[in-house]
Amino acid sequence: MDPSSTIEDPNSPDLKLLCVFAFDTLISKLSKQKISSIFPESLKLKKFPLFVTWTTGPSKSLRGCIGTFKSDNLESNLRQFALTAAFEDSRFNPIKFSEIKNLNVGISLLTNFEKAKNCYDWEIGKHGIQINFLKYYHATFLPEVALEHKMDKETTLRELVYKSGYKGQLEDVIDKIEMTRYQSLKLFMTYDDYLKFKNNL
Repeated sequence: MDPSSTIEDPNSPDLKLLCVFAFDTLISKLSKQKISSIFPESLKLKKFPLFVTWTTGPSKSLRGCIGTFKSDNLESNLRQFALTAAFEDSRFNPIKFSEIKNLNVGISLLTNFEKAKNCYDWEIGKHGIQINFLKYYHATFLPEVALEHKMDKETTLRELVYKSGYKGQLEDVIDKIEMTRYQSLKLFMTYDDYLKFKNNL
């Protein structure tokens, strides 16, 4: 199934329910209590690669972000990576129950994967990019990263090579990089909006 064919209006109630589902999954785990949660029927059979991003407060300080490029069942992917992003991002300590009231969740449903012609064949703010080189190095930035950090293409590439764990310079590997570009539908919900949505279910 082509994931791009399933994209809907990001403000649709069903897509907002995905954010609610992510919050429910995390709160259930942290509280050790089963929480009644609804996964939208219209999306139960859909398959998407996705990333889940947890941030805190109005400044949206990053608290954890992990995802997968495997196009698998959306419900199981979302359940898994809502927790993985919260507890297993090695850059941060695991999220605690006391932080819930300040959390925001972002869900990026990834679509339209294309092999780029070269390392500069992508648009800032439109495309996410995934790089692979020298067999062992790979990394990705979601479409919003370069835009939010005000990076041009060259800076983005340098940061991505660094993120991959490679200790050399971009110039050393620029001709060896294989790049895939992709797009995403970004969903976002604050904890306060989550409570309001739950109260209206």
